[in-house]
Amino acid sequence: MDIILDLIIFIVILGLAFDFINGFHDTANTFATSISTRALTPRRRITCRTMNFIVALMFTGAAETISKGIVDPFSLNT
Repeated sequence: MDIILDLIIFIVILGLAFDFINGFHDTANTFATSISTRALTPRRRITCRTMNFIVALMFTGAAETISKGIVDPFSLNT
């Protein structure tokens, strides 16, 4: 049982690392596009990105909906 738990922890850490690295590239692309087209000034873009990060940490309504109403984790077969 300990091997399975270690494997799950490793997979979760690997997924978080991938998401972090992927976010780096996506952030650079969105910054470059919005600034080069002059849709946003650099200062406004940083403000938008900061607020987006704060909102993502504060509101987890979609995750709660999926975990409560759509998927029952105890009914899944292993």
